[in-house]
Amino acid sequence: MATTYTGFRPTLADKRQWVLHKLLETRARTHADKPFLRYETDAPVSFSEVNRLVNRVAWGLAALGVKKGDRVLILLPNCLEYLYLWWGANKLGAAEVPVNNAYKGYFLEHVVNNSGAEIIVIGRSMLGRLHDSEDALSTLATVLVYDDGGDGDLPDFKRLRTLPFESVYADRDDDPGIEVHPHELAAVMYTSGTTGPSKGVMMSHAQGYFASDQGAHLVRLTESDVYYTCSPFFHVNAQMLTVYPCLIVAVTAVIYPYFSAGEWIDQIRESHATVANFLGVMMDFVCRQPARDNDADNCLRTVFSVPTPAAIVDDFKRRFDIAVTVEAYGMTEISLPIMLPYGEYKPRSSGKAVSEWFDVRIVDPDTDEELPANCVGELLVRHKEPWTLNSGYLGMPDKTAEACRNLWFHTGDALLRDEEGFFYFIDRIKDSLRRRGENISSYEVEKVVDAHPAVAESAVIAVKSQEHGGEDEVKVCIALVEDARLAPEELLEWCETRMPYFAVPRYVEFVAELPKTPNLKVQKQKLRDHGITAGTWDRVAVGFKLQEELARASRKRDSRSKRAK
Repeated sequence: MATTYTGFRPTLADKRQWVLHKLLETRARTHADKPFLRYETDAPVSFSEVNRLVNRVAWGLAALGVKKGDRVLILLPNCLEYLYLWWGANKLGAAEVPVNNAYKGYFLEHVVNNSGAEIIVIGRSMLGRLHDSEDALSTLATVLVYDDGGDGDLPDFKRLRTLPFESVYADRDDDPGIEVHPHELAAVMYTSGTTGPSKGVMMSHAQGYFASDQGAHLVRLTESDVYYTCSPFFHVNAQMLTVYPCLIVAVTAVIYPYFSAGEWIDQIRESHATVANFLGVMMDFVCRQPARDNDADNCLRTVFSVPTPAAIVDDFKRRFDIAVTVEAYGMTEISLPIMLPYGEYKPRSSGKAVSEWFDVRIVDPDTDEELPANCVGELLVRHKEPWTLNSGYLGMPDKTAEACRNLWFHTGDALLRDEEGFFYFIDRIKDSLRRRGENISSYEVEKVVDAHPAVAESAVIAVKSQEHGGEDEVKVCIALVEDARLAPEELLEWCETRMPYFAVPRYVEFVAELPKTPNLKVQKQKLRDHGITAGTWDRVAVGFKLQEELARASRKRDSRSKRAK
């Protein structure tokens, strides 16, 4: 058995073709009438029709002033128009900037300002957030409003011009003909900060293609497959590991607006999906659903899951009659340097190093000295093919230099490698959290909490979830201003209007003072060691519900009712 992952070769040998819209033009010729994109059970859109619509969007964006080198912010729910915007911007040599559709307040303002974008495409239901932050947005000038079912009149912006989304469809549907090279910027994907704000990962066209081609090879994608995704398009997982691989291999991609554990197998069945993708606790949530006699009545052959929980994977495969599950280790910054060979599942392992294309090393995080097998250390990665790793963090040269010190990219993750070459993710070294598949910056949560007038200072830490193994819950420890009073419910109401719902703390604990080092740095490790104490308030235990949780439950009830009819 090989100690490394072998056999991967890029589908396109000519690296000059590693540009998304060049491939889209090719597929529009080679597979013109084949269904490419399908939203839920709607009629599919062919490769040639997708290309025609993307060209119209590209010309429309150009008429609005978008040009090569610009960035286009996209704040939308999952929809086909999201993809048309992404690819239309790329056809002009502009970069897409996906925005987490739960962002608001400082989280949203930082991404908009750091990107330097002058234009945003946003769902009508999210316009209020943009209006609330208008004064803090430095470069934004134009807002394209997409009808996502939101109610009410358009906000009265002071200086931002608003246009209906339909205005982006130009009359021309030929290719704009802008020359774009593989090393040029294709996307800026924001990923959680650690000791600072979220960082905009600059992804070249070459990296986007390479990572997507890896994803296609990982699941052995063929033209006869149908790939299902319900992951949000603002994540690299949905874009580069599901939809883009379908473009590379000429596969039909079926898109759903959100993940529902109770509806998952019904969606798999109605879409005739042969391949599906899980992220975070999704597999665990599906397994918790009551078993049905017809669970195995589906077309699935492979599920790509990060992670693949060892305790449930065998039961999952039997229940849904799935032959193979695959896994990998990757980050937005580094493509997939570790992949699990097809059919070689090993419990808790992310796979083996893709050594033909990457140097991978486990090191002492304090010294960068390499460690022997079976020792836990930080994973470092270096690419062998130019432009297949990130091009740095946008506007953050200090963070770029820090991540790439000693000529290796430092992942901040602790892994272990065994004698057979299998790698195992152990934990995060960085001060970050991951909840429900979302990376959360403790810095950004603390910034919102500290802005409350009753709060003197706060510290946010991860607490391991008792319900969902491997997941984090957010705990905030708070020292109040002298003589101030603050109820946990009041704090969470403050947080919910200023941060995405998934970052709102579950646990709140008020303390007289935060533990500090002699140079006044908060000793978070002491807070982690304390964990959940008798003085910790738990919003789940007391039945406190966030408005977004209530809204999501309502949307799911409406969706189930619609399907039942």
